[in-house]
Amino acid sequence: MEEPHAATDHEGRPIDFGRTAVDYERHRPGFPDSFFDELAERRWIRPGLRALDLGTGTGTLALGFAARGLLATGLDIAPELLDVARAAAADQGLVARFVPGRAEATGLDNSAYDLVSAGQCWWWFDAEATITEVRRVLAPTGRLLICNFSYVPLPGNVAGRTEDLILQHNPGWPKAGWRGVHPEQVRALDESGFEQVESFSYTVDVAFSHEAWRGRIRTCNGVGSALNEEQVEVFDDELASLLAAEFPGELRVKHRIFATSGVVR
Repeated sequence: MEEPHAATDHEGRPIDFGRTAVDYERHRPGFPDSFFDELAERRWIRPGLRALDLGTGTGTLALGFAARGLLATGLDIAPELLDVARAAAADQGLVARFVPGRAEATGLDNSAYDLVSAGQCWWWFDAEATITEVRRVLAPTGRLLICNFSYVPLPGNVAGRTEDLILQHNPGWPKAGWRGVHPEQVRALDESGFEQVESFSYTVDVAFSHEAWRGRIRTCNGVGSALNEEQVEVFDDELASLLAAEFPGELRVKHRIFATSGVVR
């Protein structure tokens, strides 16, 4: 298997997701049950399917699939995140396999999977190379599922004000202002010859304490995986002050789920 390599940010600095493994485990919300219910209703997932989750991180998709009877494998370049995923599987009594590797060159067998997914990570991949690899590992009539679960930053809301602060510490961060809708993912499947290309989107509110929101934001690619330890500490202190001044009490943070899927010929 080819050695995994690190992602980089807009200035070519390494993005080390392993540094945020503890915060990922404690504070990063996984895809909600309603998302898996929607997938099951559409018959995009069902018991017995062989599923490969690219960029699995702490395994939120892979474990959700395993809980619904799929034979799940998660793949990621960060061993620290894979350790968290394995521990979560054991804690939840779920059977799932977690392996190191790159989305563009998984090293896994041809036609070995009925479903390949990528959750909240597609933009870190070389899309063209990843789609070529996906087509290789998918069985005939297999499905690619690209899905996203993103907070929605709006002027004055807690996510928007948080991103204002991120930009003070990481100017030029290119992912500021994302609304969680990704037409480029639909286009990638259309242009790569997938059939039955469909997408859906909806929003949910997620509750956070101040501590949990700060932990969630430390996992943000513009913060914990990009800034150094001292910079993260300064940012986190400033975010705590901002939340106390502007958003006292429990937070309700709007998130958008956006999913695109297509079937190989």
